[in-house]
Formats: sequence, structure tokens, C-alpha cells
Amino acid sequence: MDLLAFGNTGWGDEMARAALTTLSVAVCAFALALMIGAAGAAAKLSRWRPVRFLCDIYTTVARGVPELLIIYLFFFGGSSALMFAARIFSYHGYIELDAFATGVAAIALINGAYQTEVFRGAALAVPRGQIEAALAVGMSDGTLFRRILVPQVLRLALPGLGNCWLSALKETALVSVIGLIEIMRQAHVASGSSQMPFLFYMVAACLFLFLTSFSGYGFRRAERWAGRGIRRG
Repeated sequence: MDLLAFGNTGWGDEMARAALTTLSVAVCAFALALMIGAAGAAAKLSRWRPVRFLCDIYTTVARGVPELLIIYLFFFGGSSALMFAARIFSYHGYIELDAFATGVAAIALINGAYQTEVFRGAALAVPRGQIEAALAVGMSDGTLFRRILVPQVLRLALPGLGNCWLSALKETALVSVIGLIEIMRQAHVASGSSQMPFLFYMVAACLFLFLTSFSGYGFRRAERWAGRGIRRG
């Protein structure tokens, strides 16, 4: 157990910092994906066919291409695009993207596609009668959106958003391929240095299990809170 001690004798502090990095990537990516998902759902429900078509392309590509490939495309493709643009200004050096920002952007793009469908399904599940009743009593569009649509959509979307959060949390493990020191990358480094791969990958598994279990509990509490006063069955 000395290998898991904190300080100079073990890898405990490094694994703790890696877990914090993993959580930071997941939180930032999920928050950005929330905005992408809400905008995507609005686009899919738009009356304008070109907007719906473009959003369909986005969700199809983001859900159909492997997550690891999207991360690679962001990291290496982004560097290539920046270097190409830099040549216009006579700069010919190598430009490397920040691994944290790249990981957040890639995971947000992937997760946003799933959240788009979650929000779209939740919006379509809002009873039409409630909207018609709100309009019948003279409620403005802004008030209708704020008092009827948003609370209902959030309540209906919570289970799906919980799944999206867990996906984002686990997808952070893929960011290790671009050099970000998160749980999996740190476990790989520690196992190579100590020649104890089973120990450190088990620690990584336990850290992910703790984060996902705690998150699942939090979302279940949120679902019960959001569903208070709603008749079941």
C-alpha cells in the first residue's frame, strides 16, 4: 500500500489530482453540452427545414463516429487548421492545442448530440393541453416558455441527462490519448513506473465507480425533487 501513499513515497496525491482533472473535464464538457443540446433541440423543432437538416447532420455524425476518432480529429485537425491559418501571417512553427480544452470541446460535441435528442424528446412530451391552456388565458410567449415549457422539459429530461453525464464522465478516459493527465493516464504512468499495472488500474476503476455512483445518487435525488407533486400512474 506504500505505492498509494501521499507524498514522495507513493502515487496517492498524483491519482487524486488526476481524479480532480477527470471531474473538471467532465463538468466543463457537460455544461457546454447542455448549451449545445438545448440549441440543437430548438433547431430540430424549428419550422425551418434547412435548420432541421443541418442539426440532423450534426447529430448523425456525432453519434455515428467513434468518440476516440473525434478526439483525434479535434486535436490533430485543430492543430493543422491553426498552422495553416498561421502561415498566412508567415508563422511556420508547430501549434499544439491545449489537451484540456480539446478534450472538453470534443466530449461536449459528442455529448451535445445525445442531449439534443434528450431535450427534443422532453419538449415533445410536454402535454399539448397545457400549452393550449396557457395560451387561452393570455399568457405571453416568454411567460409560457419560462413557467410551462422549461420546468416541464427539465423534469422530463433529467433521467436522460443523468445518462449523458455518466457517458461524459466515462468518456474522459479517452482524453488520455492526447496527453492529458487524468485518471487513466496517471494510472498508466504509475503502473509503468512501479510494474504494478493491476493495482493502479483497479484504483482507476474504483475512482470511476465512486464518481459514477455518487453522480447516480445525485441525479436520483434531483429526479425525486423535480417530480414532487406529480401524480404517478
